[in-house]
Amino acid sequence: MTTDEKWMKEAIKQAEKAKKLDEVPIGCVIVLDGKIIARGYNRRNTDHTSLAHAEMMAIKKACKKIRDWRLEKCTLYVTLEPCQMCAGAIVQSRVERVVIGAMNKKAGCAGSIFNLLEEDRFNHKAEVVRGVLENECSEMMSMFFKELRAKKSHAFCFDAASQTVPK
Repeated sequence: MTTDEKWMKEAIKQAEKAKKLDEVPIGCVIVLDGKIIARGYNRRNTDHTSLAHAEMMAIKKACKKIRDWRLEKCTLYVTLEPCQMCAGAIVQSRVERVVIGAMNKKAGCAGSIFNLLEEDRFNHKAEVVRGVLENECSEMMSMFFKELRAKKSHAFCFDAASQTVPK
């Protein structure tokens, strides 16, 4: 197992915490000098805010831990390609390296739709590694949405049978 795989497995553990809350299973860890300094997982529904993405939660904790807004010598591991907000926060916090599990063709901003992390016109670029434990990360997302569709379908059938309007 490579070092990147080791830390991505830790990010997957964070994603599993999100899944237990019925959140989209996205997890993140930030590593400095061979140690995890921050963890985060998706909590948008739980916290009722669009800002509660895994990366945002971890960045905030990492900055507090090292008492600096600059995460210049850190590596961020995330199970799903960052969105525009998270990619922007990664650039702003000067994260040195970003390791991504699965790409996000619908909302990813580390190469899928845009590539904010490696944009030459910004004053900071991150080194990006893609596809670490990609199958595991992709499968977790696929299973979550498959189960979510099944729950919604079951709830609709139940509501139709009881002649009540679904919520």
